[in-house]
Amino acid sequence: MRRLVETGTADFHGELLTAAPPLPAAVPGSEPPVPILVAAMGPQALRVAGQLADGILPLLAGPRALAEHIVPAVTAAARAAGRPAPRIVAFVPGVVTADPGAVREAATETLAFYERFPSYQRVIELSGGTRAADLAVIGDEETVAAEVRRYREAGATEVVFTATDLGGEADRRRTWKLLGELAHS
Repeated sequence: MRRLVETGTADFHGELLTAAPPLPAAVPGSEPPVPILVAAMGPQALRVAGQLADGILPLLAGPRALAEHIVPAVTAAARAAGRPAPRIVAFVPGVVTADPGAVREAATETLAFYERFPSYQRVIELSGGTRAADLAVIGDEETVAAEVRRYREAGATEVVFTATDLGGEADRRRTWKLLGELAHS
């Protein structure tokens, strides 16, 4: 993958993956090359991501799991491999709303899907939650801004909100407005 994003070519034929694009795949004008970000949360995936990738994309990993488990593991692996500190792009379901009860209920239903997977069960538990919806950031502007700060303090280099539609279009726009303000502050 690294060769593909850096040179635009690859010729890899593995047991489960083949990468041999028929045309150059470079992104013109991309300096530095397109970063390699990996969805990693478990110990082995974090070790490999730290050694080889430019960063990780944890989903449903709260500030506690990030600070105590995820960020230290991936950062130590990067350091041991002589690589720079990786980007930690935390994906967080969240909504700014005046009706947190209704949005929390929608989050419980929508995010329950993740509770079926051991990897998500583990990270939810490491975050201090019992259900995926426990990791959703839901509330007014002050509440959501405080939670975004907690993610940053826990080691997230970037925080990306998902599921911003849980409360409807007005809440989505309210959420985007706040996130835009936080990005420029």
